[in-house]
Amino acid sequence: MAQVGVGHRGKIHANAFLQLSDRFQLVGLCDLLPDKLEEYVTDKDLSGDICYDSAEKMLAETRPDVFCFCTLPETRLELVELAAKYHVKGLAFEKPMATSISEAHAIREICREHGIKTVVSHQHKYLTSHRRMKQTVDDGEIGEVDRIEATCRAHLSQLGTHYIDYIIWANGGHKARWVIGHVHGPKNLEDSHPSPDYMFGHLLFENGIRATLECGYLSPMHMPKQAFWVDNRLTMYGTHGYAWADTDGRFAAVTRTSNGEVISENGPGYDPDKPGSGWSTQQSTTLQPAYLRELADWLDDDSQVHPCNVDLAYHGYEILEGVCISALEKRRVDLPLDPSQFGDINERMRNELPEVEITG
Repeated sequence: MAQVGVGHRGKIHANAFLQLSDRFQLVGLCDLLPDKLEEYVTDKDLSGDICYDSAEKMLAETRPDVFCFCTLPETRLELVELAAKYHVKGLAFEKPMATSISEAHAIREICREHGIKTVVSHQHKYLTSHRRMKQTVDDGEIGEVDRIEATCRAHLSQLGTHYIDYIIWANGGHKARWVIGHVHGPKNLEDSHPSPDYMFGHLLFENGIRATLECGYLSPMHMPKQAFWVDNRLTMYGTHGYAWADTDGRFAAVTRTSNGEVISENGPGYDPDKPGSGWSTQQSTTLQPAYLRELADWLDDDSQVHPCNVDLAYHGYEILEGVCISALEKRRVDLPLDPSQFGDINERMRNELPEVEITG
């Protein structure tokens, strides 16, 4: 396999590939910052022969079966096109999958046309807390699910893209029929991961379950301010109780058998006072390897479809895009979207959303 990007997230991916030496062989690493690349290769005692300053040259010379890139969102499509050009079989890249619905659609279609098994890094599905929550729901411990709620203090393109994916996953992969939504505030549209300052979306799934997702500064605070990046929650409500999980490793539930008592567990999480420990360590040693091992399993066996596959990621993307369209056009938006009917929604929000004072 070959990879572009050895920044913070890139190192987590590369470390996981190296950890899975029984499934992957690292044949190329590329980064535009040679010092960063040299530092990583030296730290891992790797050969300098695998280092490149051009993604295309790396792919042309190494011809990898698997290509991973950990870059900023605006570079997604061109790297997917390179993957197709050099006949990559497996592709892994970061969220969000694109910065526009037309680009996301193009990425999905290229992967379909060229038979590239593609995954988007919505890796929190591998957290113990999230798996415990889903197992509780799947076992019928909260009865019949009728409502799903997710909140993130981080904005739409940072954690909203994760949590819409987890809503779909927790609901058994069912697709949404329609969305309605509200967005406001243009400040974060200038971020490397462009988003409105706040978003609220409501959607109906084809199986009748409703879900809400809110992202940004008005979202509920479940934790102290310094825990901003892990202040999120996915809650499943059923006829006999509820279950929730967050990315700080916490799980809680009231179930058929808990007699009204709250069951709670604290798994591995991120300590905001100790950067680089806890959460980052779990990603490197547990989450990312599990995520990538299942990519290898899918490459070996068509029936082992990856839970972070590009089709699921695309549907999550069009739900979020639909929420923004609904807010701008003041209407319900039915799914699936026709990408040819919509331009650059981020640019529309930049032009149409008034400045707001971020408080609350």
